[in-house]
Amino acid sequence: MKKLVLAAALTAAASTAYAGSLAEPVVEAPVVVQEAESSSSGVLLPILLLIIVAAAIS
Repeated sequence: MKKLVLAAALTAAASTAYAGSLAEPVVEAPVVVQEAESSSSGVLLPILLLIIVAAAIS
């Protein structure tokens, strides 16, 4: 029984020794996706809406 406990303790100690290393971890930079948007896209919708309203009134 003592040999079994000793073997289990040695196995647990040996398995934790391989858990890490002294090498620096490689951290990859996050990928940032930027959607292209023209500066006039925010103005286009109100202008179209104004033209539609003006056409409906006249």
